[in-house]
Amino acid sequence: MVQDSLAGSRIRERRVMAGKRQAELAKAVGISASYLNLIEHNKRRIGGKLLLDLAQVLEVEPSALSEGAEATLIAKLREAASDVSIATPELDRIDEFAGRFPGWAQLIAEGHQQLRHLERTVEALTDRLGHDPHLATSMHEVLSMAAAIRSTAGILFENKELEPEWRGRFHRNLNEDSQRLADSAEAVVSFLDGEDDAGAELNSPQDELDAFLQAAEYHFPSLEQPGSDIRAVLERSDVLSSRAALDMAKAYLTTYQSDAIRMPLAVFGPAVAELGVDPAALAVRFNVGLAAVMRRLVAMPKVLKLQSIGLVACDGAGTLVFRKEPEGFPLPRFSAACPKWPLFQALTRPMQPIQVQVEMAGRDALQFDCMAIAEPTTAQSFKDDALYHAFMLIRPDTSRAPNARPVGSSCRICPRLACQGRREPSILATGL
Repeated sequence: MVQDSLAGSRIRERRVMAGKRQAELAKAVGISASYLNLIEHNKRRIGGKLLLDLAQVLEVEPSALSEGAEATLIAKLREAASDVSIATPELDRIDEFAGRFPGWAQLIAEGHQQLRHLERTVEALTDRLGHDPHLATSMHEVLSMAAAIRSTAGILFENKELEPEWRGRFHRNLNEDSQRLADSAEAVVSFLDGEDDAGAELNSPQDELDAFLQAAEYHFPSLEQPGSDIRAVLERSDVLSSRAALDMAKAYLTTYQSDAIRMPLAVFGPAVAELGVDPAALAVRFNVGLAAVMRRLVAMPKVLKLQSIGLVACDGAGTLVFRKEPEGFPLPRFSAACPKWPLFQALTRPMQPIQVQVEMAGRDALQFDCMAIAEPTTAQSFKDDALYHAFMLIRPDTSRAPNARPVGSSCRICPRLACQGRREPSILATGL
């Protein structure tokens, strides 16, 4: 007996193509028209001599009736059914459905495949949003502009008695904001289309190190005690996969352990409570460098409530080697940072502390108190030039200083087009 329950549908299809009536075909193979009708509606399964006789009368190979392309279609339908949680498809009748309504079955199967493709696309974009502050900030700015347009439109709609002069201003703002939004949205789309390989950068050793530190929230309790085992911390991580990332993490944890020994948590925490987030005063208290205090401040446990503080470090080439991003101050991953950061100014004045109030570009225009210092990473020698790392501590500042230095995250997403430090065009429109 043929096990494929769609044989009847194929028989009917071949009979129609041959121009034969149901009664005519039934008579030719010696069965009743009613029995053939049951077969063609997949309510009776056939095989053996009857199948061979039908194939001979219809002038096709028996395999054309017993086998077909529906197997792949049914497999796709079963896959679609397995992904459904809000309904209970009748799996025992899936063969019948595919046979009686092949067009609808194909539509469902293709729709499911398209849905799976879209889900994978969303997952990829979500991952990129989580790793690419450029994209996240760009989308935030576009959405902020859309909110501004909605607000202006609401004022015009709700206030019917606006004076002509004010109404004209709101209309002008609405037109200008709409144009900027359209231009910026188009630029963001172009940026996405041209960055297909950006995801490849997510597997660099620096990215692994960043993920490792973020997972630990930059605090390692086991390393707060003298003689603690760095190797054990590394072995417990499921983020560090490459040898380069492991080496970088080991170097970072070695420095972390050294800072913890010189500034024990049991003493450093109360000192911060007494002196505040003052790297200079803390450096004097513990007789350490400013950079060590900055590193220690961002490695505190949550109980000290210092999570709003950020830190960024770079080497002498300006490459960012450490990132702890404070809210509202995006740190770039895929391009160079803003050259107006005090971080880079510190590289030109080694060992000289720099403190600058800055205002981050964007509709929110948040201000931050930035303190930077560049310190040597190699021993002083008359034979070799010293190598420096610069550190910049970033603290939110609500004082709204009138002379705050305008800065951005990166030229790519900075809307300050007239900036003298610009190195490449922005993907955002003027004024966004």
